[in-house]
Amino acid sequence: MTNTSKIFKGLNPEQRSAVEATEGPVLVLAGAGTGKTRVITVRIAHLLAKGVHPKNVLAMTFTNKAAAEMRDRVGALVGKKKGEELTVGTFHSFCVRSLREHAEMLGIPRKFAICDAADQLAALKGALRELRIAEASIQPRVLSSIISLAKNRAQTPEQYLESSAGEDRDVLIARAWTRYEDHLKRSGVLDFDDLLLRMLELLRDHPTARAKFRERYRYVLVDEYQDTNGVQYELLRQIAGEHKNICAVGDDDQSIYGWRGADIKNILSFESHYPGALVVRLETNYRSTDQILSAANRLILNNSGRHEKVLRSALGDGPLIMAHTLRDEDAEAEYVVKDIEAVVGEAGAKHSDIAILFRTAQQPRSFETELRARDIPYVLVGGMSFFDRKEVRDVLAYIKLMVNSKDEVSLLRIINCPPRGVGKGSIEKVLAFATDNGISVPEAFDRADMIGGLPKAAENAVQALRANLKSLMVQSKELGVVETIRRMLDVVGYKTEVDRIYKDDRERSDRWASVMEVLNAAENFVNRRKLPTLGRFLEDMALTETDRNTKEEPGKRNVVNLMTLHAAKGLEFTRVYLVGMEEGILPHKRSIAEDTVEEERRLGYVGVTRAKRYLTISMAAERAKFGTRVTSHASRFLYEIKGEAPPPGWVAAGSIEPAAKKKAKRKSKKKRKSRYAERA
Repeated sequence: MTNTSKIFKGLNPEQRSAVEATEGPVLVLAGAGTGKTRVITVRIAHLLAKGVHPKNVLAMTFTNKAAAEMRDRVGALVGKKKGEELTVGTFHSFCVRSLREHAEMLGIPRKFAICDAADQLAALKGALRELRIAEASIQPRVLSSIISLAKNRAQTPEQYLESSAGEDRDVLIARAWTRYEDHLKRSGVLDFDDLLLRMLELLRDHPTARAKFRERYRYVLVDEYQDTNGVQYELLRQIAGEHKNICAVGDDDQSIYGWRGADIKNILSFESHYPGALVVRLETNYRSTDQILSAANRLILNNSGRHEKVLRSALGDGPLIMAHTLRDEDAEAEYVVKDIEAVVGEAGAKHSDIAILFRTAQQPRSFETELRARDIPYVLVGGMSFFDRKEVRDVLAYIKLMVNSKDEVSLLRIINCPPRGVGKGSIEKVLAFATDNGISVPEAFDRADMIGGLPKAAENAVQALRANLKSLMVQSKELGVVETIRRMLDVVGYKTEVDRIYKDDRERSDRWASVMEVLNAAENFVNRRKLPTLGRFLEDMALTETDRNTKEEPGKRNVVNLMTLHAAKGLEFTRVYLVGMEEGILPHKRSIAEDTVEEERRLGYVGVTRAKRYLTISMAAERAKFGTRVTSHASRFLYEIKGEAPPPGWVAAGSIEPAAKKKAKRKSKKKRKSRYAERA
């Protein structure tokens, strides 16, 4: 068997067409379950088999997990060494490496730190505090979201203000944003959006660097193209340059992240952005039955802003989809959980084969209650992240302060953790001095003798801490990453902080285990990297935190999976319960007001196509809202899935099937209901 025949083995005609078209712009419209990951990896392998050097290939993904999987698959096809030479990674990781290589061109520190989400919130709170803006007026999380969306449009604070309504709130946002940018600059850090923006600046404003990237990356591939924002689109366009060898793989029908900056127009307008582009449609689905795909096709057909495509199942017909109206949210949960109990007991299904998908964060309460009552194991996917734990954030703050002595957010976080006698009044005096002089808090402590009323004990405690961390940083080259962190924990006495806060033995043990997990992460990092340093460890941790799939992967434990529809994208389950199919929930009431119902329909489409064999859709006739019972109405999406409008007083339970298909079945006198459908 030749290398080519080995690479192409098992591809269907459409997949092969996408793989073989290596020159010029190509758009691969990969519907749900159509094997897009395989197409991307085989395409890269085909390029390498043709003689393209691995260093001339750039593959962009949205998660570290996807990047690792892509590299491994390519390595399995053409050899591990070639796979390791590829540039495969997320947009952010690619930009970090590139910016460090060209930092001097942009006037940024080569060893810049990355401001993660928690540090960003802390910095924004500081900016609001300095401007005497109450958090009740502008919540830091809302401010963070507004700034991020504006940066995704490549806007500055001034441009944001020009494009806004110019109301008082907009002025306050622009002022807080400007103060936040000042903080980033004096602390020597970039936030995640800055990584993309500064990379775009490098490509646009520095012809030498731009030419270097275009020469190096002769072939560009991007996964999940429908999730790109304006800045990411422009980055790809700049690198593709004159050769335009760009292959964009995605599905506009699964574009569900508009709320965080993704621009569906990037994939819808690909042919106008790249005239003469080849468009390949992957429509053979290897995941779901025809019943499920027919419902998904009927639903998404109602969107006007999409590329036309129709999914076809390679698996055949399958069981009917079940639809149920229950009395209220508690009855809905009771029905679903009882059904799970029955199929696990009678049909031998595993808990891990089952997912309950919902639209809002409030919906799982009743399901959790019912699952616990029946002693059914479950996991709420998207609960507290490892990176959200206080102890983890504290330890990382200490490391950040070792690496970057100007990091004021980290210093303020751990200044009294454990207690060092630096009171609130002392901190306020230092903050005021730093603000008045346009310097960072660490720099203000360096001028402590100029701060009136600052207790000497507080000054000495902070300076001793900083000196210890500086000394450890100097020793880190000899000690190594893991031992440096271990010694830092001893030097600062962090164990006393855990013992002080948590009196319960079990909780104290669990909290300290989180601290030890940072050491485990450091050990794993050292084993992966050739030249491990504390700075690179922080970079690795920060980039990992941006990954959509950092939490435990569903299916690894034998538990029922509860998750939002957004979290379910990219996953698949044998049995799916799509709950709360009501107007105001799916589609969400906010989308109706903001005219974003098409994205909600895509969200429903994602939910339907997560099911491999069994799909149950449910709604509650009434729900508790704001302390009162409110009548619910069936979602318009349910009508669209059925292919006809349900009559008033929709039946309590029944299978979903278009009327025309029902008549044909009656005529042929066939009764093909599944055992599962009959029981329901």
